[in-house]
Amino acid sequence: MIPPKLKAGDHVRVIAPAHGFSPSFTDDMKERAEKKLGELGLTVSYGKYVWERNEFDTTSIEKRLEDLHDAYADPKVSCIIPAMGGSSANQLLKYIDYELVEKKPKIICGLSDITALADALYKKTGVVTYYGPHFTMLGASKIVDYSIEHIRKTFFSEASFSLKPSEHYCDSEWDKQKIVNEDGFWPVNQGEAEGKSIGGNLLTINFLLGSEFMPDMKNTILFLEANKVLDYKDVQNTLQAILNQPASDQVLGIIIGRFQKKTGMTRDLFEKMIRSKNELNNIPVVGNVDFGHTIPMLTFPIGGKVKMKVTENNASVEVTEH
Repeated sequence: MIPPKLKAGDHVRVIAPAHGFSPSFTDDMKERAEKKLGELGLTVSYGKYVWERNEFDTTSIEKRLEDLHDAYADPKVSCIIPAMGGSSANQLLKYIDYELVEKKPKIICGLSDITALADALYKKTGVVTYYGPHFTMLGASKIVDYSIEHIRKTFFSEASFSLKPSEHYCDSEWDKQKIVNEDGFWPVNQGEAEGKSIGGNLLTINFLLGSEFMPDMKNTILFLEANKVLDYKDVQNTLQAILNQPASDQVLGIIIGRFQKKTGMTRDLFEKMIRSKNELNNIPVVGNVDFGHTIPMLTFPIGGKVKMKVTENNASVEVTEH
């Protein structure tokens, strides 16, 4: 089930199912994010507990659930965007009112640790969720036009669209150095595929493996990204953990997001890693796509459909249902 699309005048609720807003997130950044969403005709409000941070940089499970459930129950709210990622969203999964989510489907979009929430909501309810910029990313970075355009394409329209590499990027939303995207997408394994899109942050997905909250990988195109907490050897290992799952042989293709510098991943290492895995020999694989912890970031549907074609020198990706 695809949640209702947005229109000008709709309302966004910002909540913190993982970490609350960082002290580094200033009022100017908050206003910048509000302004960017305002350019789409959207208004913004905040959950009661988005600024609370304890020694784990979050607040209690009960308070986070209250903000999540309030956002779904409030008829004025059409879209939910987490404040940021973190390391604790999986604490909520056993206690969510999934019946409420299914009865009142809404767009929810975030990244990183929000992978656990977005994948679990899709698995339990069948309602499509989204892997895209969180609120901090929209406010902390000054190069978000690419991100906003993909929000427009994904949330305001039902039309399919092709992904194009961004011209520039930064290593994180906090980074000011713009890097020219000289390579574009990295084609590795050739082939064509079309299937249901499932994915998110590689480490967080590993936390879901074997649980009731992990979506079925049958007939899927996996989109995966790793941030700087993993180095390139950890990326290899966590990807292998997914390929060791019983249904991994039914994955139709893999799309990998751009790596942050501290991972140490290079194009050469990436190609060697992919080609070392016999499980991937017969499916298309592409890397360096604009999603993950670098900025700007496109938006992928979890439970939508994606088509991909990889040749020796080119890779194309089209989001067909979102």
